[in-house]
Amino acid sequence: MSEIGTQNIDTARISIIIPVLNEVNNIKQAVASTQPSTNVEVIVVDGGSNDGIAEIAESLGVKLISAPRGRATQMNVGALAASGNILLFLHADSRLPAEFDIMVRTALQQRGVVAGAFALRIDAQLWSLRLVEWGVNWRSRFLQMPYGDQAIFLTKEIFYLIGKFPELAIMEDFELIQRLRRTGGITIIAVPILTSARRWLKNGVFKTTLTNQIIIVAYLLGVSPKRIISWFRR
Repeated sequence: MSEIGTQNIDTARISIIIPVLNEVNNIKQAVASTQPSTNVEVIVVDGGSNDGIAEIAESLGVKLISAPRGRATQMNVGALAASGNILLFLHADSRLPAEFDIMVRTALQQRGVVAGAFALRIDAQLWSLRLVEWGVNWRSRFLQMPYGDQAIFLTKEIFYLIGKFPELAIMEDFELIQRLRRTGGITIIAVPILTSARRWLKNGVFKTTLTNQIIIVAYLLGVSPKRIISWFRR
């Protein structure tokens, strides 16, 4: 029997883990989106911010811990500190839908499901971003390959069974999903999470999308994440 099977799934505690690095302009909305909810804790994991985010997190009444910089490392540290049987990893620039807690618990009751995520909605009115959403949601549903900005959730038992997030410079969510796909099904909640359009607006929708695909192909071909990052820093 799984760890979560020892208690009522309808009331199982959900630990929401938010890795941050200078996200002072986003953290309030991210935390606000976790309420109202039932039996949920919020853990903000700071990777060395210098924008005053620690003070804001503390004022919001959430658990604040520090970790070495790096999203994978920060999320693993957050998972270690979590008291819930369900872990949900939320990006600081994303907002959960209403009643997410009910939907997450329901999703994990499906036979054969080991993890899940939400459909994606990008917070900007550009037709090109509607195409990005369509592609992301098609890939997630039919290939069972959501990424980190879709709020991946799973039980703590499964998280440790597959070996946590690999501590890579990038692609930690991609690799986690590959491990999960070999373990069981990944369900996608049709109600979308709302995520910031900032990375698409900063570099352009086409360039950002193309860059993402190049990174995935390079990773699948065996190029190390550190080398991939070095290409784009040049």
